[in-house]
Amino acid sequence: MASVAPCALAQSATSESPQQQWVMNEHKMTVPEYETLPAQFNPTEFNAAEWVSIAKAAGVKYITITSKHHDGFAMFRTKQTDWNIVDRTPYKKDPLAQLAEECHRQGIKLFFYHSQLDWHHPDYFPLGKTGLTAGRPASGTWSRYLDFMDAQLTELLTNNGPIGGIWFDGWWDKPDADWRLDRTYRLIHRLQPQALIGNNHHQPPFPGEDFQIFERDLPGQKTATWNWNSTVSNLPLETNDTINASWGYTRADHKWKTTNELVRYLVRAAGMNANLLLNVGPMPSGKIQPEAVERLKQMGEWLSVFGDSIYGTRGGPITIRSWGVTTQKDKRIFVHILDWQDQALALPKVEGHIQRAYMMDGNRAVQVSQADFGTLLRLPKLDVTRPDNIVVLELSRTASDTHASGK
Repeated sequence: MASVAPCALAQSATSESPQQQWVMNEHKMTVPEYETLPAQFNPTEFNAAEWVSIAKAAGVKYITITSKHHDGFAMFRTKQTDWNIVDRTPYKKDPLAQLAEECHRQGIKLFFYHSQLDWHHPDYFPLGKTGLTAGRPASGTWSRYLDFMDAQLTELLTNNGPIGGIWFDGWWDKPDADWRLDRTYRLIHRLQPQALIGNNHHQPPFPGEDFQIFERDLPGQKTATWNWNSTVSNLPLETNDTINASWGYTRADHKWKTTNELVRYLVRAAGMNANLLLNVGPMPSGKIQPEAVERLKQMGEWLSVFGDSIYGTRGGPITIRSWGVTTQKDKRIFVHILDWQDQALALPKVEGHIQRAYMMDGNRAVQVSQADFGTLLRLPKLDVTRPDNIVVLELSRTASDTHASGK
């Protein structure tokens, strides 16, 4: 099973900027009313090289960009409808093609966020739970809409070179409908066998899906109501969240998460075997807000020092605790201390012999006592202003090594 790296960036470029992607539904706009907005959208300052460079400096390994949101507006050149950025806006260009070319040049994987839900298309019928005030006709051919969606996906997967995967959303609008997922998933894997499929349906994974998504939640935590029916599968996992409070650009949203908060969420995600997909809502101009750029740069600086405890790791042998999490790579366990001030930290028993323990920053020695009832770390004074104080435990052998040798 292919997998993706544990730090990623979602960019919600939307036609209705400077408002959020849900504006059509929230403001009860009809299709004719909403169709006046693209004429106001002209992101002339969009620079694909700048976007990808910002992502690389943040330590990002893949980008997920909106190809179509719930409003049905295609952020790419498509022959299936004129409801797209090339035909309906003064910008007249395909930003996704530019981004794909730049991702390939700079070595970043590109995923497309694609909404299965569509408030604009007349064949999205019967209607679902949302978009009920759009004024669409009370008729339509569902199979024709699914053919339309597959045709647009075919364009995305044949016109942009190798793609990392497709990130679906909107299934939850009509959970009882026949979405022909098996057909759509086969199409994607036929066109690009390496492409990964994830679906933000908040259910256990369906056949054909390659990774599991947890929206604004860590795997298995179920703090969000829409995740109550989810269970953690054996597939690669991804959790997502916003860098401020909104998915799309919102002028009045100043609720920026601190860099420390973002790093801690990344660490917790890694400790629970998940990648972190961190969302950024670009401005109507096509630029990324400076507050977001600043935080992404600082996260990249942290990863440049401590990334070995994140990249290529799995969740460690000690499950999430109030003080933090663990990650593991080969015979190294990384103890991520996120909320702890005492100089003694009691852990459950660590299988295998710990031959060396030290702080990842500065290599300061950590005293270790191992016993059948647990493991005790005696820590040097911790810097509580840091997002994470990391203890590295080097094992001379693991439990599996001991079992294999019969000792």
